[in-house]
Amino acid sequence: MTESQHVDHGDLPEVPEATQSGGGGTSTVTIDDVTEAMKDVVDPELGINVVDLGLVYGVHIDEGSNAVLDMTLTSAACPLTDVIMDQTNQALEGLVNDVAINWVWMPPWGPDKITDDGREQLRALGFNV
Repeated sequence: MTESQHVDHGDLPEVPEATQSGGGGTSTVTIDDVTEAMKDVVDPELGINVVDLGLVYGVHIDEGSNAVLDMTLTSAACPLTDVIMDQTNQALEGLVNDVAINWVWMPPWGPDKITDDGREQLRALGFNV
């Protein structure tokens, strides 16, 4: 089964289609499943999940139910990558067999990548977005 989903972030490059197949053949993990689980990963500085902040650029799942996430950070100098990696491993535990993060710096993250839900959450915290 081949499935692909691209999150609309405007000027992001196209990512290849992800082939997905469950390890035992009885369940299949989808890009939507991984994306939804990633909403449990919260940016430690802003307190908003990485999906709604627009930090997840792509999700790829191979035939062995291993996930590779193309992600960025609000700043390349962010000292909290380990925290995000740990949260990601916890969020996807039991959903995928293994996870790797491919840190992507181009195009750079900007406020235009934030979803409408993310903007509402930031406004509730007092940010003007």
